[in-house]
Amino acid sequence: MKVTLKDGSFKEYESAMSVYEIASDISEGLARMACAGEVDGEVVDLRTIVDKDCSLNILTFNDEKGKAAYRHTTSHVLAEAVKRLYPEAKLAIGPSIDTGFYYDFDAQSFSRDDLDKIEAEMKKIIKEGAELEKFTLPRAEAIKFMEEKGEPYKVELIMDLPEDAVISFYRQGEFVDLCAGPHLMSTKNIKAFKLISSSGAYWRGSEKNKMLTRIYGTAFSKKAELDEYLEYLENIKLRDHNKLGREMELFTTVDVIGQGLPLLMPKGVRMVQTLQRWIEDEEERRGYVRTKTPLMAKSDLYKISGHWDHYKDGMFVLGDEEKDKEVFALRPMTCPFQYYVYKASQKSYRDLPLRYGETSTLFRNEDSGEMHGLTRVRQFTISEGHLIVRPDQMVEEFKGCIALAKYCLQTLGLESDVTYHLSKWDPDNKEKYIGEPEVWEETQQHIRDILTELEIPFTEDVGEAAFYGPKVDINAKNVYGKEDTMITIQWDALLAEQFDMYYIDEKGEKVRPYIIHRTSMGCYERTLAWLIEKYAGLFPTWLCPEQVRVLPISEKYKEYADKVNETLKNNGVYSTVDHRAEKIGYKIRETRLDRVPYMLIVGEKEEAEGLVSVRSRYNGDEGQKALDVFVDEICKEIRTKEIKEIKVSE
Repeated sequence: MKVTLKDGSFKEYESAMSVYEIASDISEGLARMACAGEVDGEVVDLRTIVDKDCSLNILTFNDEKGKAAYRHTTSHVLAEAVKRLYPEAKLAIGPSIDTGFYYDFDAQSFSRDDLDKIEAEMKKIIKEGAELEKFTLPRAEAIKFMEEKGEPYKVELIMDLPEDAVISFYRQGEFVDLCAGPHLMSTKNIKAFKLISSSGAYWRGSEKNKMLTRIYGTAFSKKAELDEYLEYLENIKLRDHNKLGREMELFTTVDVIGQGLPLLMPKGVRMVQTLQRWIEDEEERRGYVRTKTPLMAKSDLYKISGHWDHYKDGMFVLGDEEKDKEVFALRPMTCPFQYYVYKASQKSYRDLPLRYGETSTLFRNEDSGEMHGLTRVRQFTISEGHLIVRPDQMVEEFKGCIALAKYCLQTLGLESDVTYHLSKWDPDNKEKYIGEPEVWEETQQHIRDILTELEIPFTEDVGEAAFYGPKVDINAKNVYGKEDTMITIQWDALLAEQFDMYYIDEKGEKVRPYIIHRTSMGCYERTLAWLIEKYAGLFPTWLCPEQVRVLPISEKYKEYADKVNETLKNNGVYSTVDHRAEKIGYKIRETRLDRVPYMLIVGEKEEAEGLVSVRSRYNGDEGQKALDVFVDEICKEIRTKEIKEIKVSE
């Protein structure tokens, strides 16, 4: 048989050989590093027998698929350790992920001490060096096998498979797990790992199911790489908005108020206010008109839109349909409200496009297990907008919404951190959506063409569309790698029918408009979290809640410090004065710790000559400047929203 290798060379063998044996024939070093193989594009175990002509790629830890096999094997070692220490624990699932692996258990919660104990047991298992052996069973036998082991979650997974399916398992010593593989040859091949954390996770990701306990871990082929990653984790903790945002007094949460209901503190409010004023002014410049609509509505409105049928579980409902004459719900979106602004008067084709913008406070009944800082909350405010357009205007207006989103990202310095996604309907679950398949396919193709024309790289995600139309989701990851949607632009060719929206065309006939649902910058709370983590609290000057702090050398220069501060404030600069009876060195350190970009030190010479001594995070000691010169410089920096390179360690 002829085996073609990754570099185009080939090997010929007279008899069948395992992938591992072929790797050994190529190089003993390669065999030691091998994690899995890829035969004709299919990832397989190293123990897989090759018995015909094929292409073969030996996968090491440096290959993503090899890394996945390595880490998936480590998750099995984790599962075995948990079963040894906590025999009553039930196994759920344990995949590899981008940052390592996890395993879900129906078990107690695990403390850090528990994780350390599990780690010690994993090291014993690895040292024992059991080989991983694959075997298969018919579906009925597989179900019985897992029932006898008392693993109900595994039984459920098997029962979801076709009746004629052959089910694969992996055995390592006395431990057996349901798994498709591939895996390493032996547990002894795992060189370095660490259990990172434990948290709750619903079975199959649904809040309707039981809350399980998830253990996260990571694994590397070299201890040095693991140490480097753990150091990285420690560093990103310093950027975690949930920790840093509280330390900076940007927001807080209170148990008696509730999960997902953060309190923005004065500094946080100032940042959101700055963002909001910028967005509203920019939208007005681009032809938007503003609306202000109620925070709640009768259930009748949501029944027309379809939200009552498709989204009711995610809404805060006020009242009981069986008992109350009228039932209200807090709004999870603004769309239907703005439709009635449109419908308040008859519109001509000449009136379109109409671009409605609103700074909208919305409410969504997110599951308690999903709450996190400012990124997943139950009340939030977004830069929401709806464009009512003629069908012939749809493509250009959709491009305009993308352009606005890109402008916002560029201005905030976030454009390089995002990915674009075409979120499509799932044709296998038509009951989740309204409209005919032809409409969905046509609108999805329009978006695909737009993104391609704009040369924006994107992926396509099936099943992520809104129930009424496909969309572009602009996503970003937090410091821990979790991805969230930051900005959404939706194509809607259906809801105008639901609300009997129309315009009069040039022939005097009624025509249904199209609608674009979009955010320009997205949710203010989530964006604030993103900015905290992006800049580790060292925001561009225009976004800082305190841009300048004036530091008088002593009480004698209080009046001049106040005069400098007043001048700054009169020019729109957020400034304060530190009048404390502390040494100037202490004040300087405090200002740096508070992440204020500029400090102005004033004393005898500064007062006599109308100067300020400038220190910044950008250039350190900038020397003395005339006050009016500094004011002009910082006002320009704020006005242009400049993002300057930080040269001074904070």
